[in-house]
Amino acid sequence: MKHLSFMFLIFFTIKAGFASATASGEKAHDITSPDQVKESEIIDFGSIKDLIRKDGLEGELKKKEEIKRKVLTEKKRAETRKYNIPSVDNFWTVSSEYWLVKNAPRLKWDFHKPDFELEKAFAAFLESQGLFEKKFKILILDSSEIPHAALPTNDGEFIFLISLPFIRTLDLSKIEISILLFEDYVRERQGYFKKKVLTKELEEILGTNFEGKSFDKNLLKKHLDLYSKVLFESGFTFQEQFEVTKEMDSLLKNDLKIWNTYIGIIEKIDQLIKSNGLYKNYGQIFPSPELQLNWLKPKKQLL
Repeated sequence: MKHLSFMFLIFFTIKAGFASATASGEKAHDITSPDQVKESEIIDFGSIKDLIRKDGLEGELKKKEEIKRKVLTEKKRAETRKYNIPSVDNFWTVSSEYWLVKNAPRLKWDFHKPDFELEKAFAAFLESQGLFEKKFKILILDSSEIPHAALPTNDGEFIFLISLPFIRTLDLSKIEISILLFEDYVRERQGYFKKKVLTKELEEILGTNFEGKSFDKNLLKKHLDLYSKVLFESGFTFQEQFEVTKEMDSLLKNDLKIWNTYIGIIEKIDQLIKSNGLYKNYGQIFPSPELQLNWLKPKKQLL
């Protein structure tokens, strides 16, 4: 405001000079004529600029320009982030949840069901194994197509699937369900599933940005198709199942009651797949309950 006051002061001083000259009968100087301009009547625009600079207006302008530059830069970064592909460490949970959404009609996980308190029971079981504060979700399926499974997830996260018809057919208790889910936990921790569904082409683009480029959607489609193949058709190898079974044997043998319960579950499943055609593919996905019993039960010694 100081420079405005200064301008008004100059204006009124010049105007007063004209009025004084007119009142005394003298003619006003023609300031358009350089020869007639008095030194006192010259406006020093350099001084005005200095005054504006002193008032900090140039500094304020620079601040506004800097703020605008930062806003535009952040806007550009936000736009670029839209094209980020998650890194391999952050990709799995999103990938599995996307597969679940795509296969919701087949899996039938979106249905009204009572609260079985499975999360509470499973958390207690994990703690009994020395595993605390694990982040997990248990999705109950109203379908027998996937009896139970653990989907690939980011480190420290787990997504478990369990079939309600499977639970009811075997009349599984909460502790039995927890042991089955724990077996899936061990299998997922070994990383078998991830190796089966992550193609080299997809792995190469994880963690990159495709702004200004085309994204090959077929890579993601193939990835999700491999999910379905593992869970509905091919499952896991005998060697992988053997390693999981021996790991379970090692972890559960400290509590013989739990270990015997695990044996009992496998015996139930073995009888189920031999008598119920609805679960004939179970041994193909998790080979094989009969072999698991042979791996677990101690060999009889001949006297």
